[in-house]
Amino acid sequence: MIRQEPLGTGGRRVGVLGYGAMGLEGYYGPSDDGEAVRTLHCALDAGMTLVDTADAYGNGHNETLVGRALKARRAEACLATKFGIVSDPAVAGTDLPTGWGFSLQINGRPKYAAQALDASLSRLGVDAVDLWYLHYPDPAVPIEDTVGAMARAVEAGKARRLGLSNVSADEVRRAHAVHPIAAVQYEYSLWRREAEADLLPVLRELGIALVAWSPLGAGFLAGTAAASPQDFRQHNPRYQGANLAENRARFAPLLALAGELGATPAQLALAWLLHRGPDVFPIPGTRRPERVGENARAAELALDPATLARIDAMARPGLAQGATLL
Repeated sequence: MIRQEPLGTGGRRVGVLGYGAMGLEGYYGPSDDGEAVRTLHCALDAGMTLVDTADAYGNGHNETLVGRALKARRAEACLATKFGIVSDPAVAGTDLPTGWGFSLQINGRPKYAAQALDASLSRLGVDAVDLWYLHYPDPAVPIEDTVGAMARAVEAGKARRLGLSNVSADEVRRAHAVHPIAAVQYEYSLWRREAEADLLPVLRELGIALVAWSPLGAGFLAGTAAASPQDFRQHNPRYQGANLAENRARFAPLLALAGELGATPAQLALAWLLHRGPDVFPIPGTRRPERVGENARAAELALDPATLARIDAMARPGLAQGATLL
């Protein structure tokens, strides 16, 4: 069973490996709802008790699916969801360009926050979520205003703790001054290590957990460096043309090291994150139950200081070629 650690200062103890449900929406290829429910149950069985979704995944379908899977097992899960990305043209949003050739529409207005949470609770079939994130800060709304509205949801008993996602260290400080932040979700892996520079030190100063999304580099660090025309990774510059070829060459020694250690590349990448500290919680996602077991065994992989030094040399910050998502 995966060991547990508190999610932020004074927070609920959860498995150090969580489960990210985004991939169940077909972003990496076709997904079957029945298989998705079985996969989520396997994750809980393995101790991946932090279950992460968002209202933007599948335009709400992901929350409905997660709610269905957790209906009989709600007490086992630390249920987290996010709001802020809007796709309904009738809902106003602020344009937020990404590094992947498209923009997101973000709404962090207090009135919308309350409406979004009520809709999420309805889809999830619950009275409250354990962790409620702002998916992206709204460039047109002070983060203090958004978090103030989120704090009112805590007071109303609709959210137990608050989180932020894809934020800067300064935004974390400003938000935390309004209401305690339990966790910050940020892309963190061996091919994106920017969080180590400014964000992670501030989180540790304030006692906030780092929840690492895309801990396998959108599958690259699992050895699946290919994207079909139906795969959202086709927009990822790191998966395109010369960048993909260069990244394969640059990370080949790391993938070879996994074999040397008797582990899969995915297990090595996850184990490295788990060795960053007890306050780092990777949330790998998969559509298949057998992959859940593979990921869970990463928690058993011990990396000594010499091996960690080799990994740092093989996958130094900035090694990956190509723009990131924001």
